[in-house]
Amino acid sequence: MEFWKNISSVVKRELRIWARRPIYFLGTVAVMAFCTVFYLSFLRDGVPSDVPIAVVDLDGSSTSRNYCRQLDATQLGKVVHYDDFTSAREAMQGGKVTSVCVIPEGFNRDLQSRRQPQISFYVNGLYFLGGSLAWKDLLTMVNLCSGAVQREVMRMQGVPDSQMYGLLRPVDVDVHQIGNATMNYGAYLANMMIPGMLQMVIIIVLVYSLGAELKYGTSRHLLDVAGGDVFTAVTGKLALYTLLFTLISWTEVIILYKWMHFPLAGSLGTMLLAGFLLVLASESVAVLIIGCVPVCRFALSIGALYSVLGLSLTGFTLPVEAMPAGLRGLTYMYPLRHYYEIYVNVDVTGHVLALLLFCFLPFLVMRRLEHAYRYLDYARN
Repeated sequence: MEFWKNISSVVKRELRIWARRPIYFLGTVAVMAFCTVFYLSFLRDGVPSDVPIAVVDLDGSSTSRNYCRQLDATQLGKVVHYDDFTSAREAMQGGKVTSVCVIPEGFNRDLQSRRQPQISFYVNGLYFLGGSLAWKDLLTMVNLCSGAVQREVMRMQGVPDSQMYGLLRPVDVDVHQIGNATMNYGAYLANMMIPGMLQMVIIIVLVYSLGAELKYGTSRHLLDVAGGDVFTAVTGKLALYTLLFTLISWTEVIILYKWMHFPLAGSLGTMLLAGFLLVLASESVAVLIIGCVPVCRFALSIGALYSVLGLSLTGFTLPVEAMPAGLRGLTYMYPLRHYYEIYVNVDVTGHVLALLLFCFLPFLVMRRLEHAYRYLDYARN
């Protein structure tokens, strides 16, 4: 009974802190609401369209104009014409376009004489999504243009259509997109970006909450309220955050898979469990960080760096198998990686156990954190 009474006292103390400092509300509910609305509205059409592509047509022939029209007719690309490469390059550097396509002078003449003209692409890699889509669109149109030229040459040589297409495309690819048949970029990105932002918010907010007790010199009062037990103090502080972040996580799961109807091979209950375990694992990482480095500003920097790297090492943008060997093992040090594996796999037992193992991390630093809370022996400057 004494344990639960102390937990209740710590919870009431934390509620008073929340009432005095609105940063906790802004850093949790407000940030996650903004991120959810941003990602779901930014990619509401599923696939981005009308990506601005600068075209510098130095040839001006009917063939080059037809190429520009075909490029502008695609769903992804929107052609913006420029008279010279300098102005197009300045537009790309200014963020007005994502890429530049330069059609050389004599393009049509070289095609007619079969001298293999070269079309130059300049893609801004800083715009990851827009740049990659523009590159894909430009490369597709060049391949189609090359195929069209070869088709006309074969027709002039008298090659029948039944043989022509077999020569132009010896192997026909029949693609079936499993799990995301419509290539919805919202389902591709928001599925992990929103939980990734939740992981980041959990770690940063909890590191600040636990570190603020040291920063403002209130850690001894916290221990007194908790009956002198650091485990009770940490548990009481985490109780409210666990409830809040679990509600946020479950709300996002319901929005993604019930309201937005994003593809889900498993069950909704599995994702609700994964969301709850992601919250517990992220909280455990936050306690580990502040326990290892009981200095608020340093711990916040470490937590932010850890969280940002987690978005890259999760494996939903770049497969883990394609990463350097030294990075593959590091991917499993992030709760979000196991959350992603639970989403894409059928057998999730191993990853559920991995998320549960994260919950034992705070016990490694509990004595260190108690010493810092009780004696305030940490670097002040």
